[in-house]
Amino acid sequence: MYNCLGFIGGSGLYDLSFLDDIKYLDLTSSFGSPSDKIIEGSINGNIIFFLPRHGKGHKLSPTSINYRANIDCLKQCGVTDIISLSAVGSLKEDLSPGTFVLVDQFIDRTISRKKSFFDKGIVAHVPMANPIAKELMDCSEIIFKKLKFNYTYGGTYLAMEGPQFSTLAESNLYRKWGCDVIGMTNMPEAKLAKEAEMRYCSISMVTDYDCWHPNHDNVNINILLKTLNENVEKSKLFINEFSKFYYEGIDFSKNDTSTILDSSIVTHLINWDKKTDKNLSNILKRYKYKNR
Repeated sequence: MYNCLGFIGGSGLYDLSFLDDIKYLDLTSSFGSPSDKIIEGSINGNIIFFLPRHGKGHKLSPTSINYRANIDCLKQCGVTDIISLSAVGSLKEDLSPGTFVLVDQFIDRTISRKKSFFDKGIVAHVPMANPIAKELMDCSEIIFKKLKFNYTYGGTYLAMEGPQFSTLAESNLYRKWGCDVIGMTNMPEAKLAKEAEMRYCSISMVTDYDCWHPNHDNVNINILLKTLNENVEKSKLFINEFSKFYYEGIDFSKNDTSTILDSSIVTHLINWDKKTDKNLSNILKRYKYKNR
């Protein structure tokens, strides 16, 4: 099966100028426009796609991002695997600024977002017990070791609505829940990727401690931006090395994400709402071909 790699870049990561044969794709979807033009480029002759989550110039807040359009348009490009890169705050003492966290779980506390492609007309219940593709996590760890990054394997990402940061009470609550990092963008992104039958991996880049930390107020914006910029430069090194490794071949035979809708859609084909069917033409293409 043909596999294709896509990246979604978070705060500070808006372009990949080191790619070869760069094209800017002005795509749209049934759900509206994505955050920005999707960048198509190549590394070692292999095509990758990149989308800046907040748009170039960071024009979109976490709540105003059109997550459905972003995933749908990457699906249109033929992307099968998504690597999400995000700036986060740390909820653990040992996850210091500059640490890369390979997240494997989420707690979704967002409240104002469209979280499913299947909200009406066609019902699907996609399992989310394991939201991250372990194969992509393992591959990422190999690259982190090669680049000698400070990282941790596994962790829980608390997704908050934003755009405001946590209150002290909230921050301490999330720590009691056992969360490791806090961010504003990986939900519903990870849920939608699974519904679109796309494997997903979250790379969380710690910029600072959340407000629970006694030294939080001593961190000024210059220190935060310095860490953010250092993380962004490291993430570009990671993208370059990961892309080369990915196209050498990864065994996804034990991962069922690419066919997850076969066991998730509960609405019989003859009862599908025609408008919803049309709107989901990219998402349902494989499923309909198999069941026609």
